[in-house]
Amino acid sequence: MKNYDYLIVGCGLFGATFARLATDNGKSCLVIDRRNHIAGNCYTERVNKINVHQYGAHIFHTSNKTVWEFVNRFADFNNYINSPKAFSGGKLYSLPFNMNTFYELWGVTTPKESKEIIENQKYKGVPKNLEQQALSLVGKDIYETLIKEYTEKQWGRKAIDLPTFIIKRLPLRYVFDNNYFNDTYQGIPIGGYTDMFKKMLDGIEVRLNVDCLSDKDYFNSISKKIVYTGCIDEFFEYEFGELEYRSLEFEHQILETDNYQGNAVVNYCDIDFPYTLKRWEEILLLSLKNIQKHIKGD
Repeated sequence: MKNYDYLIVGCGLFGATFARLATDNGKSCLVIDRRNHIAGNCYTERVNKINVHQYGAHIFHTSNKTVWEFVNRFADFNNYINSPKAFSGGKLYSLPFNMNTFYELWGVTTPKESKEIIENQKYKGVPKNLEQQALSLVGKDIYETLIKEYTEKQWGRKAIDLPTFIIKRLPLRYVFDNNYFNDTYQGIPIGGYTDMFKKMLDGIEVRLNVDCLSDKDYFNSISKKIVYTGCIDEFFEYEFGELEYRSLEFEHQILETDNYQGNAVVNYCDIDFPYTLKRWEEILLLSLKNIQKHIKGD
């Protein structure tokens, strides 16, 4: 017998959202996750009165009012605005690339001066690798100061060996604005993401430490449909080999100071640093309309 309308594999943001909306529409759901906690990569844990983002910090941001109203059903959000800095050659620079960055690099104060410098430095040919692509977008100074070594550390390869599509879009803002995201709504849940997920999953059956791929026949038998949010290559038993996911290593330290670096996010661009940054990670925006359309259309 099919015990559930939906088996939802993965208890991250998409899986939990789907389960909530499906349940609200009268569907029966079972959510499973092979980790020992809910919330997926958004999982937060209270350590010394600090909500630690165990898989890298996440900032929620969207310009979709429906999405914003949905998440505010389960949490109040602070007014955090992501305004990262980049450390290169012993100096700090503003991100994303904007008039503050250009002033810090060249001492210019007008968009006209900035555009002229960048245009004169641009690579004019057809880009064949990441380095040429970046040079064609932002010019030599920005690339060499803030992109090259950081990118090579991040990917573990030379920039000339990386494809162009990785860096197809590098926004240049000709205003003094360090707000990383342009979205209308942004912030981090007060109390942490885990509390938000608990409320999202209220009244929904959740089983942890369960791997659906260990017994596909059984899990296929208990629900009418499956929503799978895990690794796609693993789901198809690596039929076409392993996908080359970019991975991160996280190190957590407790420092006896009330303010370590003066800014929530600092990118360490120089190759001499064995790490890239104190990193905030972006949340994939939810498409509530698509989820609702699927549930109602069944």
